[in-house]
Amino acid sequence: MPGAAARGAVPRGCGLTERIALERWIPRLAAVAGVAVVATVGLIWRYAPVEAVTGLSQKIFYFHVPSAWAMYAATGLCAVASTVYLVTNGERAEALAAAAGSVALLFCTVVLVTGPIWARAAWNVWWRWEPRLTTVLVLGFLLAGHAVLRRAAERTPRLSRFAAALAILALIDLPIIHLAVRKWRGNHPTVLGAGGGGVTTEMAVTLGVALVAFTLLAFVLLLLRYRLETARRELARRLAVAPPGNPGGT
Repeated sequence: MPGAAARGAVPRGCGLTERIALERWIPRLAAVAGVAVVATVGLIWRYAPVEAVTGLSQKIFYFHVPSAWAMYAATGLCAVASTVYLVTNGERAEALAAAAGSVALLFCTVVLVTGPIWARAAWNVWWRWEPRLTTVLVLGFLLAGHAVLRRAAERTPRLSRFAAALAILALIDLPIIHLAVRKWRGNHPTVLGAGGGGVTTEMAVTLGVALVAFTLLAFVLLLLRYRLETARRELARRLAVAPPGNPGGT
């Protein structure tokens, strides 16, 4: 089908250049991210003090908060790329939206797993329907729906626009998550900012390194996912234009 072929195409002027650049930088960035993550784990267990009230369980904080930051950043990028795709119908923007959505869903899952573990230690329950937890769960559903629609769009291209709309809805949910504790007075603990319990210097240093490490990790995962998405689209284009009986195009 001509429409399917057009949709599967990658801009011809950038494919090879992009792949060469990604192949060159991804291993280096992955190595830096790996070192940063190992350093973070070392700081968490050897440098950061044990919190007086919740004990060792508080150390989940150093995974939970950076994962939430990576979730925010990837969701925002997914929404921006989706908006660009809706305006321009560009293949690059659509591929970037798909990649960022996958990374956002991954870190949202980490947040939804580490949150209840921390809640179990702090509240003696695995889950409470308090504002921040509930709004993060809503974000998880939106990101999961985005991923499902992106996959379905491989067979039904018009679903890509619905996926983009979900990404924009996910962006709208972010400030609601951020303001949930202040506006609706939920039970979610506040460590940083006004009303927070505060952190020691050791905690602040460990959290800072963790934020850098998780940002690098998210960026590497984004590049890998984007490379995979562009390669998949290039393969779809080649299969679409291959002569009958010669699926490899050679």
